Amino acid sequence: MTIIMRFALAAFVFTCCVSTVARADDTDTRPNIIYIMSDDHASHAMSCYGSKVNETPNLDRIAKEGVKFTNAFCTNSICSPCRAVVFTGKYSHLNGVLDNRDVFDGSQPTVPSILKAAGYQTAMIGKWHLHSDPIGFDYWKILPGQGKYHDPDFIEMGKQSTVKGYATDIIGDDTINWIRNRDPKKPFCIFSHHKAPHRNWQPDEKHKKMFEGKEFPLPETFDDDYKTRSLAATEQEMSIEHDLTKTDLKEAPPEGLTGEALKKWKYNRYMQDYLACIASVDDNVGKLLDFLDESGLADNTIVIYTSDQGFYLGDHGWFDKRFMYEESYRMPLIVRYPKEIKPASTVDDMVLNLDFAPTMLDFAGVKIPAEIQGRSFRPLVKGEAVGDWRKSTYYHYYEYPAWHMVKRHYGVRTDRYKLIHFYFDIDAWELYDLKNDPHELNNIYDDPANAELVKELKAELARLQKQYGDSPELAEKFLQEDLKDPKIRERVRKKIEERDERERKAAEAKESKANANP
Repeated sequence: MTIIMRFALAAFVFTCCVSTVARADDTDTRPNIIYIMSDDHASHAMSCYGSKVNETPNLDRIAKEGVKFTNAFCTNSICSPCRAVVFTGKYSHLNGVLDNRDVFDGSQPTVPSILKAAGYQTAMIGKWHLHSDPIGFDYWKILPGQGKYHDPDFIEMGKQSTVKGYATDIIGDDTINWIRNRDPKKPFCIFSHHKAPHRNWQPDEKHKKMFEGKEFPLPETFDDDYKTRSLAATEQEMSIEHDLTKTDLKEAPPEGLTGEALKKWKYNRYMQDYLACIASVDDNVGKLLDFLDESGLADNTIVIYTSDQGFYLGDHGWFDKRFMYEESYRMPLIVRYPKEIKPASTVDDMVLNLDFAPTMLDFAGVKIPAEIQGRSFRPLVKGEAVGDWRKSTYYHYYEYPAWHMVKRHYGVRTDRYKLIHFYFDIDAWELYDLKNDPHELNNIYDDPANAELVKELKAELARLQKQYGDSPELAEKFLQEDLKDPKIRERVRKKIEERDERERKAAEAKESKANANP
């Protein structure tokens, strides 16, 4: 290598703040990164997390050969905001994507743009769902919007066309093909985002009958009555019993089926298709892992598998996500990197999807920008003790009124307790003891014995809001901006009318019962 070339390389390294290791043939030996993200895959639908309803042998392989996180959480349990958090390492109120309607500004610093500037080849394949063209990628091929399962359209570098086949297979094959055809002398980072198992759960032909006719064990909270909870739990529109549509179920229920039997039938139909979609994701992850082995890339490639958030599998009688309750707040997170991660290890510390960006940059040897709010969990996966790791997590959900009508809320979670504040058209607090009440059935906020605990948790909530630049005042500002939309105002009006009518009927029923039993 000439003096001029060495000077140029040194200047490049300095500019990007990277520590680059190169072999004699000038091949950059920094680790490759494959980030695989499914959509709405609940961790309790993975056998490595103890699933009672399905097996995921290929995903289990990542956990067996790497690390499994037992306490991974999202910051805003809904599709677009979670993606924006992953790319930026910043909370929704700072990255600009509060809900599924917001357009992502890709000009802000993101993992792909930073890695590309640092000499990585970058690609994005699959579900983007950020309402803007990807920036910072050498190559991108994305589904428009939510995309379709069968014969989907893709937008490839700005040009849209229909691709024959099943979305999960197409995304999986395109991921492998891009890696195969990359420049082998440069490290790469590819985001492989599956549409599955997003609603309305359309399996491929291979797995369509995999769970046909199967009846699944009911979750312990399937018939939750929400009796200690606020109106947020009762006024949602994501119940198995009432809100699954004909498009979701794909067939009419057996004639004469009513009540609890009909509710269970709907649950089983939902689960049959949901889990079949996951089986296809698992197959494609297996193909990718096999390809890495065959191509000699496995040892120097970080493989991350996660979901954009968790999901309800009949828990509390629901499907979908959005709430800060455990099933949708939790995310699966498994990582394999043979050079640094001990096989079959676990991390019990609380991590957030906010941490994904700095972790990827850390592994790549790139300086983490100061504006990133997450923290690299690289030391944790290496088995190092980190004494000052977070002891609590912060959450904020904004998309109300909208699909599924889950109310706006923010909250704090510690290793034992969770405090949630629902706001806007209600003002309600909920407190759960996760040790004694892991299913969050008993709201203990109003118990006088917990007054000091409530005070402590509210102080911790305020501390986290200050740390992350959020506040009730900022939440109110965003709310008032949304209320300028007449469609949103109308939905609020209807919801309040429905509540008033329900309360009127309940009062009449109570009075009638009292009169009948003087």
